[in-house]
Amino acid sequence: MSKIAFVFPGQGAQAVGMGKDVYEAFDGSKAIIDAADEALGFKLSDIIFNGPEEQLKQTANTQPALLAVSIALLEALKDRGLKPDFVAGHSLGEYSALVAAGALSYQDAIRTVRARGEFMEQAVPSGQGAMAAVLGAEREALASLCSAVSSEVSAVELANVNCPGQIVVSGTAAGVHAVVERGKEAGAKRVIPLEVSGPFHSSLMKPAAERLEGVLASVTLNDATVPVIANVTAKPVTNADEIRKLLAEQVYSPVLWEDSVRWLIEQGVDTFVEIGSGTVLAGLIKKIDKSVNIISINSLESLKAAVL
Repeated sequence: MSKIAFVFPGQGAQAVGMGKDVYEAFDGSKAIIDAADEALGFKLSDIIFNGPEEQLKQTANTQPALLAVSIALLEALKDRGLKPDFVAGHSLGEYSALVAAGALSYQDAIRTVRARGEFMEQAVPSGQGAMAAVLGAEREALASLCSAVSSEVSAVELANVNCPGQIVVSGTAAGVHAVVERGKEAGAKRVIPLEVSGPFHSSLMKPAAERLEGVLASVTLNDATVPVIANVTAKPVTNADEIRKLLAEQVYSPVLWEDSVRWLIEQGVDTFVEIGSGTVLAGLIKKIDKSVNIISINSLESLKAAVL
């Protein structure tokens, strides 16, 4: 029996104008994005549809914007009657997955990720942290290099284990710069510094996690109706208390995306439906396993064309 996983993108997938066609075509999708404006008390929809890009790229805007568009697209999918066996999301996308699994209300999710974005931006003074994508290195070799750099120079850690040959590192500016310089020691073909506003998914984010714990403590979380694959463990979680704990840890822990996808495939998932802006996750999943079926739902056109 083939199984289906719904997967939701995270930061980096955003684009000005995303979701506008679905917003205009479906009342349910319009209501979702309008509800984000209401929950936040400002016109997030205006930033999503019209930009400017610089404003959309601010972490505190990007996070609720991507969540709103993913859930608006999910709403448009509902009349297809498709039910996932599992859900997962990349970093921020885990919140979309939790909404899809009924663990977190949409309004609470919007307010929580807005706060999460603010806390992540504020955790480390501008310019003191950095991230870089490392291409072509083995995970163990890169972890060893990060460990050596952390003790010799300054803190740097694995942040996103995305797919074979693509791992993101995060940490202090000096630590990341040293990995950029010394990447070949870990077998890297290229190391590309990323334009980000902080060293996400590194231990430098612990102050953001502590503040997020306070917000999460005030939010109602339910047990998930569908197993959610947690970024921190790459294993399924349904218990509300465990979800709360893992969401705080997720801010400073590596995103184990490759492990999560491999676990899902081991459970018999052969169809991944990516719901949200762009096709980032489709690209990563293809590199993990070419044989699975991947459908990206990111526009009205893709929704109509999808054979589900």
